[in-house]
Amino acid sequence: MSVNISADAVKTLRERTGAAMMDCKKALVETGGDIEKAIEWLRKKGAASAEKKVGRTTNEGLIEAYIHPGSRLGVLIEVNCETDFVAKTPDFRALVKDLAMQIAATSPRAISREEIPADQVEKELEIYRTQARNEKKPENVVERIAQGKLEKFYQDFVLLEQSFIKDQNRSVKQVVTDVIAKLGENITVKRFVRFQLGA
Repeated sequence: MSVNISADAVKTLRERTGAAMMDCKKALVETGGDIEKAIEWLRKKGAASAEKKVGRTTNEGLIEAYIHPGSRLGVLIEVNCETDFVAKTPDFRALVKDLAMQIAATSPRAISREEIPADQVEKELEIYRTQARNEKKPENVVERIAQGKLEKFYQDFVLLEQSFIKDQNRSVKQVVTDVIAKLGENITVKRFVRFQLGA
């Protein structure tokens, strides 16, 4: 059974996702004309194509400064992409600005979990194990509880694993992946520094 997709539906989907017209039409055909399902279909397709771009070199990009009102808190961030052309696009600029604001609001300690030193991870695990034992948890579940709390630690303090401040249902990594899919280039958060007066 073929589904008749209206030009309006394609236009609506394109406005909501920024995806190409042909991709929007295909998504609507695949999902029986359901806009919400089509958005999900496009995100999954975008995430798959974004994964293929992850290894590509990123030497262009932007350095963004964000100063919180009152000038008591500031962030400097470098985000890289593959070409100068993409670095100048509104989508890329908006992403970098959002990431700077994310760092100002949430004070992450690292970009990815791999950047957290092993000794710090072990120290956190030891604290969680001790807490579990103090709560008289059975020894066979202490490690599982500690690992669960470590995951929560990563979600709190690792930038890419944090909930995005503008949409708590998505992680920062998902937001970056969506922009990679939309712009067709790999994007990496290179480094950041967060300044807080008196801290």
